[in-house]
Amino acid sequence: MKSIRLYLLLAVIATITLVNFVSLLHGYQSSMAQAQQLFDARLQSMAMLIASANQSLNVSPIHSEQETQNVYYQIWKDNGQLLSRSSNAPEVKLLELSIGFHDVNYASYRWRSYVFKDAVLNRWIVTAERSDIRYGLAEQIIVESVYSIVLGMPVVAIIIWLVVGMGLRPLHTLADQLSKKQLEDLSPVVIDYSPIELNQVVQTTNSLFKRLEEAFEREQRFSADAAHELRTPVSGLKVHLHNLKANIGDKNLDLNMLSQSVDRMEHLIEQILDLHRCPPDQAAVEFKKIDLHALAKNSMANNYQKFEIKHQTMVLNGKSCFISGYDFALETLLQNLLGNASKYTPDSGEVLVDISATDSGVRLTVEDSGVGISSDYYQRVFERFYRLHGDQHDSNIIGCGLGLAIVKHIVDMHGATIFLGPSQFESGLKVTIDFPKVRGV
Repeated sequence: MKSIRLYLLLAVIATITLVNFVSLLHGYQSSMAQAQQLFDARLQSMAMLIASANQSLNVSPIHSEQETQNVYYQIWKDNGQLLSRSSNAPEVKLLELSIGFHDVNYASYRWRSYVFKDAVLNRWIVTAERSDIRYGLAEQIIVESVYSIVLGMPVVAIIIWLVVGMGLRPLHTLADQLSKKQLEDLSPVVIDYSPIELNQVVQTTNSLFKRLEEAFEREQRFSADAAHELRTPVSGLKVHLHNLKANIGDKNLDLNMLSQSVDRMEHLIEQILDLHRCPPDQAAVEFKKIDLHALAKNSMANNYQKFEIKHQTMVLNGKSCFISGYDFALETLLQNLLGNASKYTPDSGEVLVDISATDSGVRLTVEDSGVGISSDYYQRVFERFYRLHGDQHDSNIIGCGLGLAIVKHIVDMHGATIFLGPSQFESGLKVTIDFPKVRGV
């Protein structure tokens, strides 16, 4: 059921049609019976009229030309002599002369006959009418009455359509209010003169908005509290570790493992906070026109120290290409892609970033000369907390399995697509992201 209005229209029209059909069927049968009675009464009146005519017993047979071909009459004496008949009447008796109505066959037609006994002149009057003609006349009268009902159905349908539309107007008002709401607008829906049937829907919708607003507020408080409560103790741990290393040296194996664990904890906290900072509802509100090439250039500059420590080469190709997006989320995406490329590329390796315009939008590619990923794992690496080969990664690099999951989250947020493949170097990974064309900015 795609349309309530259309469904109600079809249901009401079908009901009216069914009721009219049953009524017309009953009316047809009743009307036909009444029409037959009227036609029979006419035959009877015609017989009486002929009987009352001033004719003598010894009149010669008369061939009347005034009667139509659909009706005939005969006048018989008791001894079986034909006194008079219409021009289209037979010269023989087609039935036994007994008072009442009879049906006979003559000239390839069925005739309805009436026999009347004239007791004054002692003669029999037979009047007859073709049955097919009288049925045709009766049906024509009935069909013409049916035409008015059939022709009135479109008018009825239009009236029902308008009435149902008026009845559904509050529902359209509700849908219009919901469609015009901004993503951050969780205020209650207010409908003037709301019908009883819609009150429950409005109340349920407003209750849902209230719960969503409370959930968003809890999430915002969590992000703010987590940023403070988690970073502070980690920073304290790093300060104490630095002091321990200064006192006992940095050759202690346990101390180095503890330091790596703290670094991994700090990385995990930052990634989780990045994930919570990029909700789709916030991004949709803050979308704007962004030069992806300039943003990538800025991100590469911010990450220059990481590449410099490992003597890695960074190259940026392309030119200014604009997309519609959320700048913080896109910065996080580039940060994670460049960070992964640097971490999993050996010393003196290469990282290539390319930005180009396509027929469908803008394409961003980040490829490196690192260890790469087997094609069997291209989809799994986007799962949260999934790391290739588990926590004990071959590279011994700190990670938590959220980097590419965050990238995929941001890609989906922007309506883009991402796919992985081998890089143009002897080994390594190529990440390709296709952003749609700029719209509405």
